[in-house]
Amino acid sequence: MTTTRCYLANDTSSRAAGAERLAEAWSGRPEIQLIRTSSRGAFFLEPMVERDTPKGREAWFNVAPDDLPLIVGGVGGTPVAEIPFLQQQTRFTFANFGMTEPLALDEYQSRGGLKGLAAARSLSPEAIVEELRISRLRGRGGAAFPVWKKWQVAQQTKSEQKYVVANADEGDAGTYCDRMIMEGDPFRLIEGMFICARAIGATRGYIYCRYEYPAAARAMRFAIQKAREEDLLDCDDYPFDLEVVIGAGSYVCGEETALLESLEGRRGVVLAKPPYPAESGLYGKPTIVSNVLTFATIPSILARGGAWHASLGTEDSRGTMALQLGGRVKQPGLVEIPFGLTLRDVLDRFGGGMAPGSRFKAVQVGGPLGSLFPESKLDIPVCYDAFAKAGAILGHGGIVAYDDETNMVELARHFMAFTADESCGKCTPCRIGSVRGREILEHIQAGEGTAESLNLLRELGETMKATSLCALGGRASYPVLTAMEHFPNEFRSKLSAFSSQQ
Repeated sequence: MTTTRCYLANDTSSRAAGAERLAEAWSGRPEIQLIRTSSRGAFFLEPMVERDTPKGREAWFNVAPDDLPLIVGGVGGTPVAEIPFLQQQTRFTFANFGMTEPLALDEYQSRGGLKGLAAARSLSPEAIVEELRISRLRGRGGAAFPVWKKWQVAQQTKSEQKYVVANADEGDAGTYCDRMIMEGDPFRLIEGMFICARAIGATRGYIYCRYEYPAAARAMRFAIQKAREEDLLDCDDYPFDLEVVIGAGSYVCGEETALLESLEGRRGVVLAKPPYPAESGLYGKPTIVSNVLTFATIPSILARGGAWHASLGTEDSRGTMALQLGGRVKQPGLVEIPFGLTLRDVLDRFGGGMAPGSRFKAVQVGGPLGSLFPESKLDIPVCYDAFAKAGAILGHGGIVAYDDETNMVELARHFMAFTADESCGKCTPCRIGSVRGREILEHIQAGEGTAESLNLLRELGETMKATSLCALGGRASYPVLTAMEHFPNEFRSKLSAFSSQQ
């Protein structure tokens, strides 16, 4: 009997969509060899099964166990290269996804892995930083700070010990690209962190992994052990080693100083800056803290050159961005494209528009602290500076669409309550302001609010923006204020009858 080689994603989202049930149903079937791969990120097509053909991979979508004869017989498949959702993307950081077994180091190398590290080993630390300066890479998180500047500060700060820390505490609703990298291409993260270690002179690294990501933590630990066995972590004249540390579920530990406090074994509380971690971070030593996506972008830059990366995107946002589509879109999934496409194009071209039976109302970009955009604002380009000018944040690239059944007052209350629950309590504007904001919105919901309540909510939001210690308090009012701005009638309709007569 001829055995057909088939590929099925082992990603957490793919498993949740039915991939694991499919694997169990086909276990022991002699007609197929089932290979568990990383996911292509087209979650609306999962479980998706692929097989090799003379013309390349073909795929079957939303597969059920009884579909196996069709797959083995090659009936009804779609060439992967012709899937519109994937065909229109420009993938570099996620180029391996769907193609390789995540923990197979030889496959990672066969597809260009470790070329960036090899290039870094041929350069001086100063030359590595210079390549990043040329690349104009900005951190793929909320602050979008130029990466080379952080590396240069850490490099030039004298210390007998330095650290590299990957922020894998991916807590924004609707984001999952860091998890996908750790589960699906863990050696890319290791390579990016190792390049950073060479550039700044670090000998120790930590991956601070979100508590809710057990599969990602297991994959990273396995990959780190494999890297040790293959001597990949030998750094010429000094050793470099990595460790995975699990967080305790605190959202505020996504902020770098709170993360480092937690990493040292203390309660995750935001610290005032300066000093910045690049000068005095973990245990008071120079430390580079970046999210997983940022580190995973580094290997391609060193392998291809900084000028290559700078040739992609817009004037002030270079390279590609991983966008994660969720909510009421027809096609949820991961998209990697150069900066510059409009938000409307992203939702239509990749999201496929709204889910059947629903109409668009608003979209939130940048997690629970992100602004809400109505339909009239969808022509904004997806890049850091355009979002900043619009009073919004791109953040980690999470995009969540809401339909016309969404209650915007309740949504605003939900986000302010989230901040009240997650505040570390260090500063008064966030600790007290978020609770007062939640209370005001609850009064409005109960029909007890007045026009003055709305004015007070605006003033409170502006105060939190201006005076909070970190982005949690500083951006907590973004979704509330933009909901009030773009959907004022929903808030006015909740005010008391007495107020409406004034």
